[in-house]
Amino acid sequence: MVVIPPFEAYLFDVDGTLLDSAPDICGAVSSVLANTSRPDVPYAFLKTYIGRHLTDLFEDLFPGFSPEQVEALVEEYRGIYPQRKHASTTLYAGVPETLAALHGLKTTATTKQTSTATAILTQFGLVEHFHHVQGTDGFPSKPEPDVLLKAMRGLGVRPEQCLMIGDSVPDILAARAAGVKVCAVGYGYGDPDALRACDPDYWLDSFPALLASR
Repeated sequence: MVVIPPFEAYLFDVDGTLLDSAPDICGAVSSVLANTSRPDVPYAFLKTYIGRHLTDLFEDLFPGFSPEQVEALVEEYRGIYPQRKHASTTLYAGVPETLAALHGLKTTATTKQTSTATAILTQFGLVEHFHHVQGTDGFPSKPEPDVLLKAMRGLGVRPEQCLMIGDSVPDILAARAAGVKVCAVGYGYGDPDALRACDPDYWLDSFPALLASR
């Protein structure tokens, strides 16, 4: 096992890394799709898009749709998702304890909007462990590096001081593009073989393993 050294700052994905939120995310998407020509898209398929922008999913499902039609579906999702109140979302084992014990600055680098990320971290008692919360607000989402770059600016740190922790290929690609070391987690929504093929710097099979070398 490659030992993860301490970093001055940590950038965390949220869905599939800190929280098992797929039931609520996919449930909200299914509610949107119920009023379209694609009402029966399997849960397993929807889950593979977590970590990517919703526009990717809706564009792939409805290739003939205009950007305005796709955006309308995204906006419908954004209305439905918070109404679920994250009732089917759970914390991964050891997340609060690990964040509390992990020294260094902490921020998020999530595809969720910043307001949504802040709300869910607050609901699950995690926001107190973060020095900054950064979501994707009107700029390109991962695998583009924008959210990581903004998160680092929010903390006032440089790429070489940071470690990105995430469960998806877009997390790894965004970290590479931002010049940040990256740790993949194998317990989330990403395909482990696809993650390993990206050759992440570090690997976690459980969140508390982030502290294993401390």
